[in-house]
Amino acid sequence: MFLRAGIVSLALLLASRVLGLVRESAQAAAFGASAMGDVAVLMLTLPDWLTGVLASGALAYVLMPAWAHEERARIAASQRRVAHVLLAGGIVLALLLALARGPVLGWLAAGLPEGVRDAAGLGLAWSAAAIPLALLSALWVTRLQHERDFVGMYSANLVVNVLLIAALVVAGLAFDTALSDVIVLGAGLLLAMAARLAWLHWRQRPFRAAAAPADEPALPGAPVWAWAAAAAGLPLALPFVARSLASQEAEGALATFNYAWKLVELPLVLAIQLVGMLALGPISRALRGAVSPQESALPLRRGFALAWTLACACVAGLLVASPAIAQLLFGWGRMQPEALADVARWGRLGAWSLLPQAVIAIALAALAAQDRLRVAVLAHALALLVLLLAGAREGAALMVWLDLLWVGIALLLLRALRPARHGWLPWRAFAAAGGGLALLQAVLLMTGIPSSFAAQWAAALAAGAALFGITWWASADLRAALAR
Repeated sequence: MFLRAGIVSLALLLASRVLGLVRESAQAAAFGASAMGDVAVLMLTLPDWLTGVLASGALAYVLMPAWAHEERARIAASQRRVAHVLLAGGIVLALLLALARGPVLGWLAAGLPEGVRDAAGLGLAWSAAAIPLALLSALWVTRLQHERDFVGMYSANLVVNVLLIAALVVAGLAFDTALSDVIVLGAGLLLAMAARLAWLHWRQRPFRAAAAPADEPALPGAPVWAWAAAAAGLPLALPFVARSLASQEAEGALATFNYAWKLVELPLVLAIQLVGMLALGPISRALRGAVSPQESALPLRRGFALAWTLACACVAGLLVASPAIAQLLFGWGRMQPEALADVARWGRLGAWSLLPQAVIAIALAALAAQDRLRVAVLAHALALLVLLLAGAREGAALMVWLDLLWVGIALLLLRALRPARHGWLPWRAFAAAGGGLALLQAVLLMTGIPSSFAAQWAAALAAGAALFGITWWASADLRAALAR
């Protein structure tokens, strides 16, 4: 059911994420888990993170339905209108961020020592300057998504990462002062953002309207935009806030937490969230169409089965091979061995969050199909509040809190959907994959993980494949989800 869908999207997304990991590896090699590593992580990720929280998801949720049945001239007109708002808002936000960079650094990277705070403030100013460019890129990506130009969408991030990798290599090899490093990274960041805009502008050339329409399509009001931004942005806020809280522990803790979360983020985006995206169409058609309850349950059961099984297989791999994966990705250059050990340990703890996030991905698709995303907004807002009040600062404790909070979010969403009542839950898949993962964890507690790099990789691949194979044999829903 889901096997043939999104092959091009998956390949390009995989290439984008792999290059993103190369960028993280170059960053770890250049600065390690140091104060300058914290600065580099913050300044290079802040523009796109703010764009993701404030605009990217909202643009897709609001504009895609609004453009669904419009002619290209009217779409272009509304696109220009939104672009003007985004650029104006981005400039204002950039100015506020640059003027308040002292307090902002205190919130986002409290553990930075005094010796690098001037460089960090300059880095934040460079990062602020990139925000309007990132916001405009998000709008143009939404237009390419509407036009089904997936090559243009995902290739845009390849452009950014290539240029940022080059800047990291230059900064790591050619300069020894924090200020020089920040100037090189800041110039590279702006060049990367401008190059991405140029690429997106070029990809839109077939869609530009030659003549203005007689009237512009009406866009939804502010409340619709606010709820859409909250639904898309709050899930991104949880790991970001946890990273900022970790920075208060010591210099380098922000970078260490960032690298540990990358071990979780890659399978989350490439497997679980991709399944949720591919399941959205079938689930929407089933819940909104005139079909029987038994037929409407099929896409949900299959989506839950595939997302859950992939999550369990990914957790199994990280439980066995997180030291080897951390060594491969981040064990280069100036990365300290003790920080690398923390990356592996924190990544193993954070891996458990993949299980509730698999449930959340399909539950969100069902809620979106029923126009009930406010439930998800409130659940994530509550989780964010609890994280802020918890008082955790150490990386391992923060990973455990994220695990528990995503479990809470999953339970709240399931409570809202009541999937068991409708026959939406694939119990055989849940039991087979979850039981296999529990058995693996019990074995690891008794024997420990393999000691060698090669043995960890071999055991991780074998564990993931075995768990997936057992679940495929046990669950007809998983077999149907993978059927052609």
